[in-house]
Amino acid sequence: QVQLVESGGGLVQPGGSLRLSCAASGRIFSINVMGWYCQAPGKQRELVATITSGGSTNYADSVKGRFTISRDNAKNTVYLQMNSLKPEDTAVYYCNANIRPITSVLTPRDYWGQGTQVTVSS
Repeated sequence: QVQLVESGGGLVQPGGSLRLSCAASGRIFSINVMGWYCQAPGKQRELVATITSGGSTNYADSVKGRFTISRDNAKNTVYLQMNSLKPEDTAVYYCNANIRPITSVLTPRDYWGQGTQVTVSS
């Protein structure tokens, strides 16, 4: 059983910072792309940032220059450093990873975390 467990959400004032973490566990053969998505009330889930196993990154235009995604391949963990937070960043943030489980090496699939709430408010 493969699981993604997120941590690090919370309430922060505008201009503040938060760091999200997401650890993948279970019988994992390899992890390709890892990423973060967010979903605000009444809106669809959307991409925030992704990072490949080689370290190539991709960001939504709305977070470029403010958010930084990184990963520790030895720990199967992805991070999202969020700086200069704005009220419009308020959302549930979900971790995503494309994983080849040991039980199905030839069939990678996407896994999702349970989500962590980020609220930016004064």
